[in-house]
Amino acid sequence: MRIPLGSPLQLLLLVCSFALAGYAGVRLLAGDWFGVALWFVGAAVLHDLVLLPLYAAADRALVKTAGRHVLYVRVPAAFSLLLLLVWFPLISGQVADRYARATGLSPDGFLARWLLVTAVLFGGSAVVFVVRRRRATKQRPPAVH
Repeated sequence: MRIPLGSPLQLLLLVCSFALAGYAGVRLLAGDWFGVALWFVGAAVLHDLVLLPLYAAADRALVKTAGRHVLYVRVPAAFSLLLLLVWFPLISGQVADRYARATGLSPDGFLARWLLVTAVLFGGSAVVFVVRRRRATKQRPPAVH
């Protein structure tokens, strides 16, 4: 379903989204608003001033040395690192006790699952690379001597 720009339904959805975000913000900041605000500002500064230049430089160096085939490493690495970033406290076991108390579930297996997902991502990327390489080789006309 495509919602036309400027329609009343789009405006209603936008207002509902802002209301939900506002509610979540009020609930999040209710306990320790200064700590949460400090964490957000610190995360933004750390990302924009430190991490972004580092991984942009690393990506440029990788593209310069490996050429266009770097995409087959870049995509699974990005997804794997994103998953690591999101699930790091459980993967590293730092909040295992708190997780078990809060959910009643075992915190075991997050590292193994992350490693498995990472292996599947890189394996799938390798399969796509091999298939595309073979197709390109078959489509290339033979060299005339």
